Amino acid sequence: MNVPALLAAENLIARGTRSDRSVATVVFALLAVASLLPTLLAPVPAMGDYVNHLARMYILSQMGSANANPYYQAAWAFYPNLAMDLVVPQMARLFGAENAARLFLLFSQILVVGGALALEWAVKRRVHLAGFAALMFLYCLPFSWGFINFEGALGIGLCSIAAYLVVAEQSAPVRFVVNAASVMVLFAAHFFPLGVYGATLGLYELWRAFDRKCPARDVALRFVTLVIPVVALLVIMRLTAGSVGSEGTFWYFNYKLLWPFFIMNGYSMAVSGASAILLMAALYVAARCSMLKLKPAGIWIATGFALLYLAMPPTLFGTAFADIRVLPAVALILPAFCSLSLPSRRWTMAALAVVGGITLANLGVVLETWLSYRSEYSAVIESFQHIDRGSKILIATTGESEDPPFKDLTQYPMYYAPTLAVHYANAFVSNVFTETGKQPIQARAEVRRLVISNGGLVPIRRLSAIATGETAASDDTGVVRTWYRDFDYLYLVGPTIANPLPELLKELDRSGRFVLYKIRRTP
Repeated sequence: MNVPALLAAENLIARGTRSDRSVATVVFALLAVASLLPTLLAPVPAMGDYVNHLARMYILSQMGSANANPYYQAAWAFYPNLAMDLVVPQMARLFGAENAARLFLLFSQILVVGGALALEWAVKRRVHLAGFAALMFLYCLPFSWGFINFEGALGIGLCSIAAYLVVAEQSAPVRFVVNAASVMVLFAAHFFPLGVYGATLGLYELWRAFDRKCPARDVALRFVTLVIPVVALLVIMRLTAGSVGSEGTFWYFNYKLLWPFFIMNGYSMAVSGASAILLMAALYVAARCSMLKLKPAGIWIATGFALLYLAMPPTLFGTAFADIRVLPAVALILPAFCSLSLPSRRWTMAALAVVGGITLANLGVVLETWLSYRSEYSAVIESFQHIDRGSKILIATTGESEDPPFKDLTQYPMYYAPTLAVHYANAFVSNVFTETGKQPIQARAEVRRLVISNGGLVPIRRLSAIATGETAASDDTGVVRTWYRDFDYLYLVGPTIANPLPELLKELDRSGRFVLYKIRRTP
């Protein structure tokens, strides 16, 4: 046996491995910096729900001041959806609401990437795949649509899972303290990531019990340790008149098979689909060639979340798109339980090319969309000068439904932009999020009947039918049945069209994605 030759070969392989890791580290660092650029460059990130949340931050940060909006009041309760509401108004006193909300988003993005890295380190004691997975999904559909509390809390959830796994073999009191602290923070931040946290640890404990053939008593004790803090907080919530969302849970299968292909980008289904297919193909090849392997605990977690995704109602407690939130959670958790062994530098470069290509393609769409909205949001803010302070505003869409415009998702960031009138014109906007169980503000009694549930937008076709008598007011049970008498101004968002009601609506301002009308009061 030629020992010197074997040692030389081992040294060569070791140097090659270290070199590949160095290249991967550099690529990851560059992609990470690039991925944060949209948030750093855009004063108001172009995300569908984000501007509505920003409007609420303005209201909360000005409560009790001379500039307080006269139409809204605080309605604090023990809601499990308060991440932004607890943090941003306090920061706004130092940086302003706009900067504070953007800092919260930036910190949430860092938490998502950092939490994925922390979880992988807790499982493997090294970081390898999770960071790249987090960057590929950093602008996935739920995040880029502006589900800000969910994004920030999911990052906290990843860190919490990592913390529990680090102490998983410690004594029961240690596990209880770590779990209780995580549950309290997650409960206040957002209920869904708390569910992700609980499901992950529950599946992990099931695998551990099966793998080690643990006595039933020990297994039960570990689960009781996990559940006690959640039960205690739910009891406190009920005793303090808190709630989880509102009424309305609906299950349908229509899009369950499509969402995995459309999840990766919130602005372009074509880019999302191409990215998903490329990623799935790469994972299949790696698994088929035995380069990618899923640890036994990961198999349990993947199976459990697959079943959870299929069982999850798309609308849960009045919250839409609940099931798609499972997908980014899985994408951020499973890499920690995967091992990837690439046989050569060529394979490493190919893997980095796939990951980098997907990340940059999605990032390119995000940057183009966000930068194009800088002028659009400026135009909306300038249009508030045409509005009398203290007015009542309704937002409608040129689309056929209040759901996101799936034919052109780049239109969605404009949907709630007019809600910023609550700050710039001290106005009442019917579409501001004030849902009981979700947000700690509500409209005052005199305008509460004008609030549109879940902030949904009304199609202009419906408003026109009501105003022209095609739909009798008595036949329309919505809050807009007398909209032409209740509101002062109408924002019509989406692709611009001709004035649908020239005798009732007077155009005051327009841009590429909205038109502002003054409503002429009718007898």
